[in-house]
Amino acid sequence: MQILPLSPDHAEVAARLWSESGLTRPWNDPRADFRMAVSGSASAVLGAVVDDAVVGTVMVGHEGHRGWMYYLAVAPSHRGSGLGRRLVEEAERWVETRGIPKVMLMIRAENEAVARFYERLGYVDQGVQVLGRFLDEDLQRLREDTPDR
Repeated sequence: MQILPLSPDHAEVAARLWSESGLTRPWNDPRADFRMAVSGSASAVLGAVVDDAVVGTVMVGHEGHRGWMYYLAVAPSHRGSGLGRRLVEEAERWVETRGIPKVMLMIRAENEAVARFYERLGYVDQGVQVLGRFLDEDLQRLREDTPDR
């Protein structure tokens, strides 16, 4: 198994894995998220590849002060193998090699199992509240009409 930066050609397989893992929402286009992440120098999507198949991903990036992780996903066939931990470690290394001293992530409030996973890796509640606003009114209406899963 290798963990390496994915290319734009991996957009479809990554989006499928993210959808199957319950990470996508109707108001986010995962393919667009993927393409944006792999097109810049301040972000990447790292993929765990076995026999040319992507079995895990983590999107990583930074804004100059903090690193961020998104879309950590592991194929069902590889869950429980330590792959999620390895992907987090690779994302942390990616951030650290760019001189960024801190990495953060967001977890949906109802996702207690994922919160426990990250707590086991040393992540703690930072005591901050994340606020957001859709700038596109159509996306805002879609968000309001679609319950979170």
